[in-house]
Amino acid sequence: MRHSLIVILLASVMAACSSSPPDGLTVVEDFDINRYTGRWYEIARLDHRFERGLSNVTAEYTLQDNNDVAVLNRGYDEDEQRWDEAEGTAKFVGETDRGSLKVSFFGPFYGGYHIIALDHANYQWAMISGPSRDYLWILARDPTLAPDIYQNLIEQARTSGFATDALIEVDQQRHLP
Repeated sequence: MRHSLIVILLASVMAACSSSPPDGLTVVEDFDINRYTGRWYEIARLDHRFERGLSNVTAEYTLQDNNDVAVLNRGYDEDEQRWDEAEGTAKFVGETDRGSLKVSFFGPFYGGYHIIALDHANYQWAMISGPSRDYLWILARDPTLAPDIYQNLIEQARTSGFATDALIEVDQQRHLP
């Protein structure tokens, strides 16, 4: 029994750390990391404990010399009345012209970061899936996103199997430090 429990626990940890996109989702092609770097504002997300209670969430991506991407996530903790930040590293999964990366914020544990929709023309918005359909983010270069674009992304997420009724729209009213 104990052996079975350990196997189940290890399988759960491995699934949570998966760097593959969820079944049935396609990541963007013709991806250009140089155009993707910089600051992105979180417009909406499926909530998880690591972001719970945070508003004004941003992500900054910086390309490193070794082709890894430095990640700096910031958000305002309304309960604590302070800014929180987390630094991590992203690495490409496969070819660098595909929007599929794995991200780590602690040690050797990576989770999938899969760009499933992108404004290829201007790199002004993106939709990201994690390792499962329990993780979804809509990002934009500005703190707001045009309503028609937002609704189109929501519909795309819904038809891709995400629980869009559980999306949280992120308050972006506070100025960054």
